[in-house]
Amino acid sequence: MLYHSEDTQMIESGVCGMAMAERRDSLVEFVNSEGSVTFAQIKRRFPDVSEMTLRTDLKALDQQHQIIRVHGGAKSVGFAVGTDDLLARRVGRRSAEKTDIAKKAAALIAPGHTIFIDSGSSTTALAAAIEDMELLVFTNSLTVASELAKLEHVMAYLIGGRLNRYSMSTTGARAIEAVRSKSFDQVFLGVTGCQRKEGFSCGSDDEAVFKQTLVERSHECVVLMDSSKEERPSTFKICDLRDVDVVVSDGGLSSEFSRACEDRGVTLL
Repeated sequence: MLYHSEDTQMIESGVCGMAMAERRDSLVEFVNSEGSVTFAQIKRRFPDVSEMTLRTDLKALDQQHQIIRVHGGAKSVGFAVGTDDLLARRVGRRSAEKTDIAKKAAALIAPGHTIFIDSGSSTTALAAAIEDMELLVFTNSLTVASELAKLEHVMAYLIGGRLNRYSMSTTGARAIEAVRSKSFDQVFLGVTGCQRKEGFSCGSDDEAVFKQTLVERSHECVVLMDSSKEERPSTFKICDLRDVDVVVSDGGLSSEFSRACEDRGVTLL
């Protein structure tokens, strides 16, 4: 069968259009699965696509409100407008690393302590890893509270406030006031990202203030952070690296981060 030149152009256009559509769908899926990605991560994910094409894709997807372009990368829409993406999505990411982090963090808890466990997928894994012992635990996380409810000797208190359906936690002025009137031996803090120069951060102003208050009201601050969060930017600053006592990670943090912890007297596990 013979095609005229116009037919050939239409076929080629259709093939290219299909490839572009599939690539952009894959790009949206990648951003949504990670929550937040750098442009370097995008290039590694699509090694055969030019930088110019990828930047054009990001611009188009941003205009279509399928993702949100940020300086140096992109965020999923849920990540940007919620707090830090839907918790249900985060639970399945890097699950082996989070289990390792949870075991290390659980080993820091001693009977008789009063602790606060923050919201998040890593902190929920920590709650599941805690041994059943005499312990007073406060939390603003529904998923953490659900894990603690399985333990006989742990006395758990759920902090009230406005429910955030993305993180399945309470936040807002009432939650902040509730923790401001208390003191904790340890706080186990979840974060969205950490930059060596900028410190720890998250995606919600309310949650940043809440976490700042936890740091202030705790004798020891323990941050749970898998290595994918290193040098990942987020909007609202929580605290500096020097403000925490321990960082529990999965062993994948850079030597630069390790040196920064050593310089500031922070224990890295």
